[in-house]
Amino acid sequence: MSKKECSPGDVPFAEMLRRLSRRTLLIQAMAATPLVAQDFQRGRGGRGGRGRRVVDPSQIPTYKYKTLSVNRLPVIQAEYDSLRKNSQLSKNKTFREQIALLNLKLPADFQNAKSVIVVAAYAKPVYANFRLNGQTHKILIPFQYYEDDLNTAQLVSIIQKDVIKTPGRRIVDITQTSPLKLLAARSGLGRYARNSLVFVDGMGSYNVLHAFLTDHPLNDEYVNNLSTLEECNHCHSCERSCPTRCISRWNFTVNIDQCLTLYNENPGTFPNFIYGSMHHALMGCISCNSPCPANEGIAELSGNLGDVTEEETQKVLQGRPDDALLSSLQQKLKGFKAAKTKELFPILTRNLNVLIRT
Repeated sequence: MSKKECSPGDVPFAEMLRRLSRRTLLIQAMAATPLVAQDFQRGRGGRGGRGRRVVDPSQIPTYKYKTLSVNRLPVIQAEYDSLRKNSQLSKNKTFREQIALLNLKLPADFQNAKSVIVVAAYAKPVYANFRLNGQTHKILIPFQYYEDDLNTAQLVSIIQKDVIKTPGRRIVDITQTSPLKLLAARSGLGRYARNSLVFVDGMGSYNVLHAFLTDHPLNDEYVNNLSTLEECNHCHSCERSCPTRCISRWNFTVNIDQCLTLYNENPGTFPNFIYGSMHHALMGCISCNSPCPANEGIAELSGNLGDVTEEETQKVLQGRPDDALLSSLQQKLKGFKAAKTKELFPILTRNLNVLIRT
């Protein structure tokens, strides 16, 4: 295996952003989910009616990466700005504020950066057991919402050792501020699908994207003509499985105003068009991932987190977080963001109540 394949709101929005970690910000902004460049080329065709295959987890790459020259960033920034200004994307104030934070400007203290390294790390969905009234509620937590083992510090070490291979080079994490999906597509690391997710060969859409700057010159792998998944040519599985019908049949965009994820990641009450039966995860939505033929075999893989006790579940449902509860949930739910602070805790309370009632 090669080195590249090693195995809206009660709290003011600006204040909320300051409290969020790198991944939560990206998930909330969806890394500009519906922003799909318009010069993509359609794939060559679907897989037909072949059945789902079984995937050996050991054969799924732990991570993949591609590299770009920083000289490409102004062009990608201009492309992103053009897409972001498209009023057809969404008029939702929360979403517009979120994507406004993403940019590809070099940090003031790192103007001598030479290359961008875009990384996709494989991650699978996990389940946590919430005990209540003698019953066990098995709750899904999608792969974007817990802290996986391959964290930023580990990726920096891997990049230094296996990508740069020259001691002393500087590496700066720009994941939090970058439009990652566009970077991944332009670097050739991934391809857009009908549901506006980026798919990476070998791990499908079950990936978490990262981006780093370095002062080491690396190959420029910029892709001029973007392509989309071949499976999307004759497949509408994601569109049919979307609980809120926010995926378009006619183009590779998402109606973000109808997206379940936008609402269950942010504080406040759910709009009337979102029913309790639509919820299936503690946060986010992965309904369009499982039926996708490009995810066959990968979508069936999952893991398990710790059990939440009866007393802890009661406190969550009642919205009574204390320091001991927050500490326990951080360990059992592996850094689940809405269980990190008392300010964000109402999101967890609301979401869990909906799931258990349903």
